[in-house]
Amino acid sequence: MFEFDQYLGFLAFGTIATIGFWLMIFLITFVVPYWIGGSIIEMIKEKRDEKKKEKELSSK
Repeated sequence: MFEFDQYLGFLAFGTIATIGFWLMIFLITFVVPYWIGGSIIEMIKEKRDEKKKEKELSSK
């Protein structure tokens, strides 16, 4: 069967693999959509500000 050091190695590998799996699930479901949504909102705000500046310059 396993010796003690092999058992510890197996536990370490299993722990790291499980942490990595749940980290990827968290990143894919929460962090990436939040990042993309924020980028889109900032892009829309920049375009709106540019249009306001163009209107102000053309009205003067």
